[in-house]
Amino acid sequence: MKQEDMRKVLEVGVMLSSERNLNRLLERILGCVMELANCDAGTLYLLDEDVLRFTIMHNHTMGVYEGGDGQAPALPPVPLGRENVCALALLENRTICIADVRDCREYDFSGPIRYDAMTGYRTRSMLVVPMCSRSGEKIGVLQLINAADEEGNAGPFSEDMALVLESVASQAAITIQNVRYVEEIKELFQSFVRVMSIAVDERTPYNGNHTRHMAAYGGKFVDYLNLKGVTELLPADKEELLMSIWLHDIGKLVTPLEVMNKRTRLLPEQHSAFLHRMELIRLNGEIDRLSGRLTGEEAAGLAAQTREAEALVEKVNGAAYLPDEQRNVLSGLAAKSWMDQEGKIHPWLTEEEYTMLCIRKGNLSEEERKIMEEHVEITDRLLSQIEFPTELSHVREWAASHHELLNGSGYPRRLSGNQIPLEVRIITILDIFDALVAKDRPYKKGMSAEEALGVLKGMAEKEGALDKELVRRFEESRCWE
Repeated sequence: MKQEDMRKVLEVGVMLSSERNLNRLLERILGCVMELANCDAGTLYLLDEDVLRFTIMHNHTMGVYEGGDGQAPALPPVPLGRENVCALALLENRTICIADVRDCREYDFSGPIRYDAMTGYRTRSMLVVPMCSRSGEKIGVLQLINAADEEGNAGPFSEDMALVLESVASQAAITIQNVRYVEEIKELFQSFVRVMSIAVDERTPYNGNHTRHMAAYGGKFVDYLNLKGVTELLPADKEELLMSIWLHDIGKLVTPLEVMNKRTRLLPEQHSAFLHRMELIRLNGEIDRLSGRLTGEEAAGLAAQTREAEALVEKVNGAAYLPDEQRNVLSGLAAKSWMDQEGKIHPWLTEEEYTMLCIRKGNLSEEERKIMEEHVEITDRLLSQIEFPTELSHVREWAASHHELLNGSGYPRRLSGNQIPLEVRIITILDIFDALVAKDRPYKKGMSAEEALGVLKGMAEKEGALDKELVRRFEESRCWE
């Protein structure tokens, strides 16, 4: 073997140990062995159950470069039978070297010959090398065509070159196997993450698609930002961001359902207790009328007041916002009392009911809101137990920071400005947008996309809570469509 060939073999070994993208790895393997063999064409097949699939095809004369990161070869797979030379090489785990396919009767070369007839190409020599791991696992086949001599004429492959390619094919098989193992482990981890995230969403019927929507928006938004030159996030950066999205609400696994599923200011049992109390007041009024303690007009007036109270509570209970005039009426209702048949005095509204009904915005009390907000701290604690690899080292921080706002009004750490990474700013916009447009939230009707964008722009431009440029680009991207 020439010293130059030795150098190339060593370079291939280094390349094989450093490449972790399977498509690029396969393309580089074929490119390197074709260069080593100084041949005109080559094909890399991968075993898929009982067939060999065309994965990479290069033909310098025909200008064909298919597979890898490009378009996959649109050719039918080769059955794993002994009549096909590439399949036989893999079945018997041996190298097959043929000087001229037209002089060989041992194998079926009708396929290459038909290809030659259609294209005008002339297939002569062929070197077929199986790729098997050390344990004997069959991986695929390298098939090289038309070795060239120093003048560029097609001739047979040398025995020395066959030995070199066997060595490279063995290294390639092990590397492909290792890359596949890494991909399988990564997919297993990602599947686990998706399952955990879906479990969070499925805990409540009002949050069933939130994380999945965010991941879909996020992937398209990142692609748009890269396209416009706003960011230069690599595929690994995008993967880290999407992983953070999938895990951002993992802390809600332990959030009480009575808080997560709360539709109104009053809990169902509180609302039922209030309605029961109004019915008791009406019944007591009727008893007092029958006993002569109240006139018919007074009893009817009392009943009318309870109906008005029920209507008021019903209206306030499900409202998104409590105006001052309704709060004042509630104060008057809370001041009213009634006497039961045993002479005990009771308020029309309990102190707890009055407090809950007087929630200014939304339906959560301060205590309940704190419980909800704790989910980000729980997210941080849960993710602290995962040993993330280096390429996912920011997932914990980004996932646990998605409620931080640029003006410092977010939580849990009240971060502001440059303390909040770009990726967290993106997640926050996605989270708020999907919460605003969601049709399945218990406490509000979903907004239209344009209404939600108006809220985002207000938070960015008036409040300084969101990144103005990112909000503008988010609107441009239409990534939710």
